[in-house]
Amino acid sequence: MAALEAGERCGQWGAAGPERGPGPGPGSLGSLLSRLPLAPPRRRTASQGQGPPEPPLLRTSKRTIYTAGRPPWYSETGAPVGEAFVIGLCGGSASGKTTVATRIIEALDVPWVVLLSMDSFYKVLDEGQQALAARSDYNFDHPDAFDFELLVSVLRKLKKGKSVKVPVYDFTTHSRRREWKTVYGANVIVFEGILAFANKELLKLLDMKVFVDTDSDIRLVRRLQRDIMERGRDIVGVIKQYHKFVKPAFEQYIEPSVQVADIVVPRGGENSVALDLIVQHVHSQLEKREITVRAALASAHQGQPLPATLSVLENTPQVRGMHTIIRNKDTTRDEFIFYSKRLMRLLIEHALSFLPLKSVTVETPQGTTYEGKRFHRQRITGVSILRAGETMEQALTAVCKDIRLGKILIQTNHDTGEPELHYLRLPKEISEDYVILMDSTVSTGAAAMMAVRVLLDHDVPEERIFLLSLLMAEMGVHSVAYAFPRVRIITTAVDKRINEEFHIIPGIGNFGDRYFGTDAPPACTDSEAMDC
Repeated sequence: MAALEAGERCGQWGAAGPERGPGPGPGSLGSLLSRLPLAPPRRRTASQGQGPPEPPLLRTSKRTIYTAGRPPWYSETGAPVGEAFVIGLCGGSASGKTTVATRIIEALDVPWVVLLSMDSFYKVLDEGQQALAARSDYNFDHPDAFDFELLVSVLRKLKKGKSVKVPVYDFTTHSRRREWKTVYGANVIVFEGILAFANKELLKLLDMKVFVDTDSDIRLVRRLQRDIMERGRDIVGVIKQYHKFVKPAFEQYIEPSVQVADIVVPRGGENSVALDLIVQHVHSQLEKREITVRAALASAHQGQPLPATLSVLENTPQVRGMHTIIRNKDTTRDEFIFYSKRLMRLLIEHALSFLPLKSVTVETPQGTTYEGKRFHRQRITGVSILRAGETMEQALTAVCKDIRLGKILIQTNHDTGEPELHYLRLPKEISEDYVILMDSTVSTGAAAMMAVRVLLDHDVPEERIFLLSLLMAEMGVHSVAYAFPRVRIITTAVDKRINEEFHIIPGIGNFGDRYFGTDAPPACTDSEAMDC
């Protein structure tokens, strides 16, 4: 067995539970069973595939600062580099796999970790199987009970950085709920399940295989507590199911799979030696996968002609005059907002002219016909890069009726200089839409590239993404166009250079601060640190 025994075997229940011994002592199985209620309330009834936890926050009197974000997972070409690190946790029913997963996530202390449970992938039962399940006569511990085809597909996409939909299984009705959970953005995936090592294709996706080894009596007691307290089962049915299906399945399918484990963890979540070993290995793997993007962007595309996908609003005297006002450092905040909104409206109207239109004929009130144009069916979604990009939403909603809106928060890491993804909220089925991606300014293009990569990971076609910005630097234009040659780039002006601090020159200053009347935060987005 290519496994490392981390810690010694122990017959304790948990960290401080009594040792098991023969006879009906206070720590015996019979004593533990006697404490179980016969008719408890129902609690957790559904599988718990979990996405990234809410990002940690540091709140001050003036602002909220996000303290953890997802660094770039792609190169300067826009293509994903590497894959998420997948930890597979296998073990018998109620062995403590979820507890071990939680402890690993806490100890890793890295952002954007996904916990994926095999419980979410039980097959949909037909009427006959539903009847068997109601009588505790259906074998939920057999490999045939799981939809491995869907599981492998979901885990493969998630490992590649794609957005996925995970089914939610209802244990009280033995069926999948109508609403599936969307999961995205994993640097680390912790996958746990009783048969996590039972499928060859599944094993290929696991970078580390951990077997949680827990005494069978302890697992039975935990299963009784879980199924009665959380899933509304009766004690007789649970014990019947255990002896008929759970125990035989463990001996036939689960226990033998320990042979493929890299690490065996006796005593589950209480085994700090094993958990430390796992965490150290994952950290070393993540360090090898660190990517730097902004420095590469700053040294690329020098002297290249502007791409054909760029469209700049015609520099009429009116547009030139509005730029003069908003670029002037002495312009009042009220005037800055007013003329910025005017430019935004013009920019949005200009961008809409690039949407696909079809010819239509309508009848006028005078009874004659008019040959016109109409947007061809597809929806439009606006996505703003927070916070400055949000200022463009009003102009978009003013000209597009019933438009859907999404938001992406990207901030620059003050220590590394790299953009980091902190938060996103995208409408459902966004892959079917034309997406207008909005940011106030773009200098190196690092934040814009990350936002486009997020949309691509959610299966939005590249040619359906329009990047809109009031002001862009040539470097930012080249960076986005080189990485994503089918994304249309639309702006009101392009400045030729940026300085060593990645500020656009001559630029517009910190758009967000000038618009909202705030002081520049220490950690800023690509569009907010003086056009950084």
